[in-house]
Amino acid sequence: MSDLIAREYKCFEDIKQIRKDGSEYWYARDLADVLDYSKWENFAKVIKRAMIACENSGRSVSDDFPEVRKIVEAGATSKGIVDYELSRYACYLIVQNGDPRKEVIALGQTYFAIQTYRQEVADRFNQLDEDSRRLVVRGDVKQWNQLLAEAARNAGVISAEEFAIFQNAGYMGLYGGMTVDDIHRKKGLAIGQKILDYMGSTELIANLFRISQTEEKLRKDEVSSAAQATAVHHAVGREVREAIEKIGGTMPEDLPTPKKGIKEIEQEHLERLKQKAMDGQLMLDE
Repeated sequence: MSDLIAREYKCFEDIKQIRKDGSEYWYARDLADVLDYSKWENFAKVIKRAMIACENSGRSVSDDFPEVRKIVEAGATSKGIVDYELSRYACYLIVQNGDPRKEVIALGQTYFAIQTYRQEVADRFNQLDEDSRRLVVRGDVKQWNQLLAEAARNAGVISAEEFAIFQNAGYMGLYGGMTVDDIHRKKGLAIGQKILDYMGSTELIANLFRISQTEEKLRKDEVSSAAQATAVHHAVGREVREAIEKIGGTMPEDLPTPKKGIKEIEQEHLERLKQKAMDGQLMLDE
C-alpha cells in the first residue's frame, strides 16, 4: 500500500465515531471534508442519491442515514444545521455516487468496500472460512483497541513508554509471561509485521475478549493511574488465560500462525470485489 493510500485510509479512520455500545458511524459533514466537497449543497445531492440506492437495496434509510441536528456558532448568533450519522454501508453508497474524478473518492470506494464486506459477513460468521473469520475479528479487535486506548488515556496512561508497558502487560497475562517482542519472535514475523495480523480467528477472539473486558473494567472501576491500569490489563489477560485452561483449550502461544497476513487477505477480497464490478455485479469503480 502506498504512503498516499495509507494516509487517506487514516483520514477515514480519524473521522470515525464510536458509540458507547461499540458501533461506529461517520458524520456526513466530516466525510464531506475528507472527500473534498467544499459546498454542503453539492454533497447533500450525493447523499440523496445514496439514500435512493439504499432504499432500492431493501435496507432502511433511517437506520443507515439517521438525521441529526447540530448547533453551530455563527458570529454572535447560533443556528441549527442538518447532519447525518452514516453507517459504513451509507458511506459505501455515498462514495459510489461521488465524483469519480476525485482521487479520494476512489480511495474511499476501496476503504468502505472492505468495511462493508466485514459488516455483511459478520452476520454469517459460523459459515465463513478461516480467512474471512480472521478478517471480521481483526476488524473488531482494531475497533476495540481504539476504545481501550481511550480508556487507558483516561486512566492515566499518557506517555508512549507508559502505553507500551500497559500493552505488554495485557499480552503477558494472556500469553503466560510472553511480551509483544516474544510473541513476535515466536511467530517468526519480520520487522513491521503486526502480531495481530498473523493470528488465527481463535487467537484473535481470545485477544478481543482481553481487550474488551479491560476497557470495560478501566471505565467501571474508574482507574486513575498508569500503574493501576497496567495491573488491570495484566490481571484480565491472566483471567482469560485461566478460562482457556479451565475449558481445556489451547494456549494462545501454542496456536498455529497463519501464513497469510490480514493485508494479503484484504487484498484478495478486494480483487474479488473488483472482479464482481467488472462482471456488473457490484458498482465498485463507478
